[in-house]
Amino acid sequence: MSRLPFNSLAYALRQAARIDAAVFAGQSLADNLLGRVEAVARPAVQDLVYGSLRAYGRGDFFLARLLERPLAVEEVRALLLVALYRLETRPEAVHTVVDQAVSAAGEIAHGKFRALVNGVLRSFLRQRVALEAALQADPVAPTQHPAWWLQELQAAWPEQWPAIVAAGNLAPPMALRVNRRRCSRADYQAQLAAAGIAASPLGDDGLTLAQPVPVDRLPGFFDGLVSVQDPGAQRAAELLAPAPGSRVLDACAAPGGKTAHLLERADLDLLALDLKPARCRRIEDGLGRLHLSAKVVAADCTQLEQWWDGLPFDAVLADVPCTASGVVRRNPDAKWLRRPEDIASFAATQSRILDALWQVLRPGGKLLYATCSVFPRENQRQIRGFLARQPAAGIIHEEQILPDAERDGFFYCLLEKRS
Repeated sequence: MSRLPFNSLAYALRQAARIDAAVFAGQSLADNLLGRVEAVARPAVQDLVYGSLRAYGRGDFFLARLLERPLAVEEVRALLLVALYRLETRPEAVHTVVDQAVSAAGEIAHGKFRALVNGVLRSFLRQRVALEAALQADPVAPTQHPAWWLQELQAAWPEQWPAIVAAGNLAPPMALRVNRRRCSRADYQAQLAAAGIAASPLGDDGLTLAQPVPVDRLPGFFDGLVSVQDPGAQRAAELLAPAPGSRVLDACAAPGGKTAHLLERADLDLLALDLKPARCRRIEDGLGRLHLSAKVVAADCTQLEQWWDGLPFDAVLADVPCTASGVVRRNPDAKWLRRPEDIASFAATQSRILDALWQVLRPGGKLLYATCSVFPRENQRQIRGFLARQPAAGIIHEEQILPDAERDGFFYCLLEKRS
């Protein structure tokens, strides 16, 4: 239990260091690592965690030159990375940042690294100009992406890769999806304006905020008028567009944003699957807030005997597990948790899912294959392999959305099962 004041920068730095260290040990931010943080400090800690992980390439480069030897205690290294991020983004408060980082170090390893933290951060401030120059001369560190990741991007997108990398290092915009069952987009935009929140339309049901705000500031959020969802993710329901009354399967449904969007657009007989019961409860909670209903089942979608009743579906959404290479600004831990061999592993899983779900689709039905990846082995090449295995499959529509200032990166391929 921390003895630091919950509203102090020291507490935020300490908790951010704990979370970053957990990520470096292999945990994912999706595992609710922020759950142990006091609510009053959560926004500050989240900013430090996400910002320091986006900037990890810079921080790691600096520490390699500031430390004489690797640190044995990972939380100390994580604290230094978080503090370096804060020093770079709040240059007007460098003395406060150093002082508070030293206080945070007092709660790690009985405080024996306080002097080291103080010395390293002050050395960074003295050597900052030289360190920045060395960083810019490095072929990898300024991109803040792993070398192997860059190689994949450069091979796949020889002209666009610098823009993809730049987008991946940005803080993401806050985008909303208006629940058309409860409110029109124009009406909701007017409600935002009345609350002093500027927003612009994007896509069929989306609004992008000029500045992020806490969800409790969004009019009617807890009454289901609106959800937070990237415009790229909103394309799934727009493309699949099942007719009212259709029997629909959302096979990898958590956290449930695409499930809800489908139901907001039409009355459907919808089954949502996910592997983990806890994630299924999250789907149900989201549907409840939006006043929507679906059958939600915890099951492996490739094991048909676990969940399929033998009746074919009119439409299937296969939003498959992937590297998340298109959404790294929202999931900055993915860049550092993934390994080169993970692409092949995900591709094999995606193939199994496609082959299984094709069996439950009726002739004439539509299957939307979706990833939040920009790697072709998970996208275009995956679909070409599937078409070679399934001659009755035909492409209706295919699109690769590359991440930019407005939206994250997604791949979609709408397939039809020919009779």
